[in-house]
Formats: sequence, C-alpha cells, structure tokens
Amino acid sequence: MVTQLYANYQRFIGRLAICSGLAPLLLRLILAPVLIQAGWNKFSHFADTVAWFGNSDWGLGLPLPWLLASLAIAAELVGGVMLLLGLLTRLVTIPLLVTMLVAIFAVHLPYGWPAIADTSSWLADGTLLLNERVMDSSDKIEAARSLLQQHGNYDWLTSSGKLVILNNGIEFAAIYFAMLLSLLFSGGGRFVSVDYWLKHYVGRNLTQAA
Repeated sequence: MVTQLYANYQRFIGRLAICSGLAPLLLRLILAPVLIQAGWNKFSHFADTVAWFGNSDWGLGLPLPWLLASLAIAAELVGGVMLLLGLLTRLVTIPLLVTMLVAIFAVHLPYGWPAIADTSSWLADGTLLLNERVMDSSDKIEAARSLLQQHGNYDWLTSSGKLVILNNGIEFAAIYFAMLLSLLFSGGGRFVSVDYWLKHYVGRNLTQAA
C-alpha cells in the first residue's frame, strides 16, 4: 500500500516537471522591475548616489564611492534586464547577491527585520529582530492620525491606504536575496528563459559539428 502510494506520488512529481520553469519565471518577473527601478533611481540621481555611498556621516562611508555606485547601478539596471529575459541568469545573480548583502549589512541591519514598523505583528512579542523605534511607532502613528483628523482631510489622505511608519529593516532585502539565491541554483527556467533555448541551440550545433 505504502509502496503504491509513493509510486503514484513520484509519477505526480514527474508530471510537474513540464512546468518546472514557472517558479523561476515568477521570481524573475517579480525581481526584475524592482531591480531596474532601483538602478534607474540611482542613475537618475548619480551625484547624490555617489555622495551617499562615500559620506561617512549620513551615508554608507564606502571607499571609491564613484566606482561602487557605478557597479551597483550596472548590476541593478543591466542585471534586472537580463533577469527579465532569463539571459545568463546564474551569472547575473552573483553581483546582485553581493549587492543585497551590502544593502543588508551596510544599510538595513541596524533597524532589525521589519520593513514597515508594526507593533501588532507577532514579531513584536519580545523578538530581537525589532528595535526601539519600531516599538515606539504605535504612539507616533496615533499622534499623526489625531493631528490629521483635527487639521487635515483625513479621509482623502488615507484613501490610498492606511498610515504607516517605514522602518527600513532587512525584510525586503533578505527576501530578494533568497529569491536570487534560488535563481542561482535553478537558472532561468525550462522553456521560459533565453538560457534554456540558447543551451539547446548551442548543444544542437555542437552535436552537428561533431
């Protein structure tokens, strides 16, 4: 009985192989616009980006800020487009993984885990992933809401969504890192990437040449 169930399970898994490219495709479609937008923002304000990379008082305090800013822009802009196409996917993920690690440790880590401050989250219950400003955010939101209700058009201001406080923790960067790491091992995906068709084209030509 158990053997038959396991055999049926294996046949089911085998049939899923035809759709194995779907997961990498979805990861690429989510990551590409985020990376392209980030790279374009840095490029559009290049002087400010270089200053932020190099300034140790209010920025990252990195050496060779012009070079590092240029590399980050290239990784995000060019890498984002190549991810969208599924071209050299595994290779492209490497500089992007490095970029995410720099973002995590140089920018977001001091602010804990949450990207948005939310004291109602289960993470707020004694976790070390939160910081003091997250824990204080509830009082600040209530104060802001009270002021806006008294002196502003509160319904209009909140018609696009509720008021939140940006915490800028590692949450998004860590998720992007995990997605990129998955693509490093999976590649661009079966049938849905340039890599897949390029491999078959080159392989067929090599076979014919032999």
